[in-house]
Amino acid sequence: MVSGLINANPVVYEKKERRARSASSCVNDEYAAEQIDQQEVFDHVRDIKDPEHPYSLEELKVITEDAIEVDDERSYVRVTFTPTVEHCSMATVIGLCLRVKLMRSLPPRFKVDIMVAPGTHATEAAGKHTLPLHYVLVCIFYSESFLKGLLLLSVY
Repeated sequence: MVSGLINANPVVYEKKERRARSASSCVNDEYAAEQIDQQEVFDHVRDIKDPEHPYSLEELKVITEDAIEVDDERSYVRVTFTPTVEHCSMATVIGLCLRVKLMRSLPPRFKVDIMVAPGTHATEAAGKHTLPLHYVLVCIFYSESFLKGLLLLSVY
């Protein structure tokens, strides 16, 4: 058994089979906005590695396709994730990894909200909610090299 981990023995689930994406209807128009859907957003975040384990967020069911909402017309994406344990100290890092990956993957027109599923984390009772964008940017650009390395390893 590994010591020092918040969740030393997580339940590991089988990955879903990747589905082929349908061809875009506006292939010939290079200036048309690409349609973004739930499957595409899930494909961007499914392989992010958990900060504590060598498994992806999909394998740990931290993120599921059903927990992603996309409103392409309003350029809005909401990702709700579920930490593996209620007292997970890595929830903020997971949220940062999700946000960074989507900021780098989606067109800049999208507003992205990252949320912890209601009732799944201890800090919810303390009134802590999603991370403001300025906090995320400060963490990305001015954090210690450890956090930068952790984010880069998790996102890629």
